[in-house]
Amino acid sequence: MNPLDNPNQTIGLGVALTVVLAGLFVMATGSSDMDLVGLVLRWVHFLAGITWIGILYFFNLVNAAFLKGLDGPTKNVVIPRLMPAVLGWFRHGATVTVLAGLALYIMMYSKGGTGAVAVGIGGLLGIIMLVNVHAIIWPNQQKIIAAVSQTAKDGTPAPAEMAGWGRTALLASRVNFMLSIPMLFFMGAGSHFK
Repeated sequence: MNPLDNPNQTIGLGVALTVVLAGLFVMATGSSDMDLVGLVLRWVHFLAGITWIGILYFFNLVNAAFLKGLDGPTKNVVIPRLMPAVLGWFRHGATVTVLAGLALYIMMYSKGGTGAVAVGIGGLLGIIMLVNVHAIIWPNQQKIIAAVSQTAKDGTPAPAEMAGWGRTALLASRVNFMLSIPMLFFMGAGSHFK
């Protein structure tokens, strides 16, 4: 069995490779004086953030237009199979990103400074985005997935409210897409302000 055939096993291999390479780096450079907790938190923050924002960009740049072009029966197959998994990674990526980011912020910027303010602005935008994910996007997508699944199962027409759920989820996602641009700027800018 090839672990590259399973994304979860591939993640495990990536983590193992990271540990091995980091160990070799420490041995080769003698860099044993490090903030291991901060290093792991930042790594988790980056990985989860790339997952979250990558899926956000996929939703806004590819998926929304793709789904609009599908006919009803095809949507009845695609949405129940695709959306629960992708929204699971999306939600959990958002949550882990914000939690790891908050822990990092407390560890690294408890003394304040201009960099702390910049990162704080980015973090606040990230928290707003997290609230959008859990309070608006996911609840509306759950309704859509359930309705489409029911339609596919018994052939009943989709509820009239489904278009409104989709519009609400899309607009909240577009707000997050927009907020991600200044959020990423301020998260990266913190170390450049003195």
